[in-house]
Order: sequence, then structure tokens, then C-alpha cells
Amino acid sequence: MTTDLMQQIKMVDLHTQYLRIKAEVDAAMQHVLNTTAFIQGKEVAEFAESLAHFLGDVNVIPCANGTDALQIAFMALNAKPGDEVILPVHTYVATAEVLALMGLKPVFVDVDEHTFNIDVAQVQQKITSRTIAIVPVHLYGQCADMQPLLELAARQGLSVIEDAAQALGAVYTFKNGITKKAGTMGTIGTTSFFPTKNLGCFGDGGAIFTSDAALAEKIRMIANHGQKVKYHHELVGVNSRLDTLQAAVLKVKLKYLRDYESLRNDVARYYDAKLSGVPALRIPARVGNSTHVFHQYTVQVLKGDRDQFKKYLEEKGIPTMIYYPVPLHLQNAYRQPEYGPGSFPVTERLSKTVISLPIHTEMPGDQLEFISTTIKAYF
Repeated sequence: MTTDLMQQIKMVDLHTQYLRIKAEVDAAMQHVLNTTAFIQGKEVAEFAESLAHFLGDVNVIPCANGTDALQIAFMALNAKPGDEVILPVHTYVATAEVLALMGLKPVFVDVDEHTFNIDVAQVQQKITSRTIAIVPVHLYGQCADMQPLLELAARQGLSVIEDAAQALGAVYTFKNGITKKAGTMGTIGTTSFFPTKNLGCFGDGGAIFTSDAALAEKIRMIANHGQKVKYHHELVGVNSRLDTLQAAVLKVKLKYLRDYESLRNDVARYYDAKLSGVPALRIPARVGNSTHVFHQYTVQVLKGDRDQFKKYLEEKGIPTMIYYPVPLHLQNAYRQPEYGPGSFPVTERLSKTVISLPIHTEMPGDQLEFISTTIKAYF
């Protein structure tokens, strides 16, 4: 591969993706500019309606970002300081950050070493009289095992808040054959529209989902200063809005989300075929009850030094990312006396072995071949 082509390899190629739909996106944004309805323009409601239809006719409440979505969800559940929330320790900080900001106690559990998702078997052990909710994070694009988690939550009277920011569009199949999309199975679902997400806008954005109409109305009020009628504040709320320009972009991109999923799966299948025979690597596991939208293609380096491998790839012009190098329980901001090194062996091992390869909707075959060949040459 030439130096020029090597320099073209990106973790996510947002520019080329934009060029493919440039005419539609530009027209949608220009319409907003012409109307100057930058806040709560009609595109916001139209996008929410389109996304609700895509997800299965749930209530969709847009907001400013994915972190706000989590905070608003817990505010809607009347969470109070000292309440406990169970969540996986292998996840992005925002999941725990919101809890800490609200005075709630994050209660960590380990994850499955193959799927990277919350280990449902460990959740029961962490439930106490102060537990109010469980937060499964559908990491890297594949649903957590929701059926046993929902059954456990129902028995214990707990809410389930799905963090679906990395798995929007993934489909989970229950034992009775019923299918539901990520974010629509629990009490409340949340997502982020950060630009690099599978459905990403051109700035920050997020949304909250629920099938409970009364809860949806409460969420709408909380996201809008706690008001239903302007200047009449029934609840303590926040100011968290998806602006009209971002909604216009998302409305266009939502039409292509299934195509994007298919293209990302094409990349994943290529990597699978080329890398499955490399003993030093473990390719991502697929579960039978969930589709995978491959927000990330994350392998584990089972033999050798992961960081040296990362450095080698960077020297060859191949970008990579490590999600996540420091587990939450070892972060200074979230240290708790009961959690020290060794408390969550799977997550601690993953933090030293996982590495995510470039995957996006615009990857040409020569780049995929070069990446795969370069990886196999290393091992």
C-alpha cells in the first residue's frame, strides 16, 4: 500500500460518509437556516417521530447529549441520594458519572469476557434494599442478555435503564420469538448522537426512549426546565434540547442507518474471515439472541503485549483505539473502599488486552486487505 493510501485509513470516515448524502444534508440544513427556527423547529419533532417508528413506536424525547439522557432518566425515576444503581464496570465513564453527580451510588459488576456486556449472573449478588435500578450497557454494538436481566428486575421491583448509545438498531430476540430493538426493552432507554456513533449528528445530541406514555410526558417536562406550559414549572428540570440543525441532519441519516449497519457488518465479516485463524487474537463473539451493529470491532490480544501491537499498527499508518484502558473502579474519581485491584478480574484483563480496529461505512477493500495482512504479519 502506498503512503498516500496508508494516510487515508481512519477509525471513522465521517467526511466520505457526508459526501455520499451531501445534497440531502445540505438541503435539510439550509431549510433550517432559511426558517431560522434553530430551537424546537419542526425538524426536531419530525425526527423524534421517525426514530420512534424505526424503534417500534416507542416515545422518543430528544435531548442535548447522551449523558443528559442518562441524568434525565434517573430524575424521571425520582432517584435520590444514597440510592444504588448496578452497572457494568467495563463501560464509558458517563454511565457512572451521572450517578455520582446525582449522589447515587454506582455498584459495579464484571462483564462477560466474550461479549463485553454485563454479566447478568453477578447482578443478583449486588442487589440490596437500596438498589433502585440496573443499567445494562449494550457495548460495541451488541445487546446485553436482556431477558434474564428483565426477569430479575421484575422479581426485585427494579427499573432497567438501557444505555444503547453504541447499539442503536441492534435487535434482541426473546425466547418466545418476540424481537425488540436496543433501548426499547427496559423502563427507559438512552442514546447519544455523538458524530462517531452509528447514527451521529454534526455536534452533540441524544435521546430518551420509553413505552410508558406517562413517564414520557414526565421526561419531556424534565428536559424542558420541568415545565409543560411555559413559565409554569411543575418539576425540577434541566435545559437539554436537541437543536433543529442537528435534528435535520439526523432525520436524513436515519434513512440510511440500516445501510450503515450492513456496511459495518461487511467490514466485520471481512475481519472475521482474515483474523479468525490468528491464535494470538480473539475476534468479537456473536450471540444468538442479538444482532450486532458493530459500533466497534474489538479484538483481544491473547498473546503478546497489546500496547506494543498498537504501536506497531500506528507505525504502519493504522489507527486503533482502546476502549477502555482504565476500569471505572480504578479511576480516581470512582474509587470505593470495597473495590481494589483484582475486584473485577475480567474487566481488568480486558483493559490490558482489548483493541478496536478501524471500522466504518466507507472502507475500501484495499484498506481492509492492508490492515488484515499487516496484523497477520505481526503475529
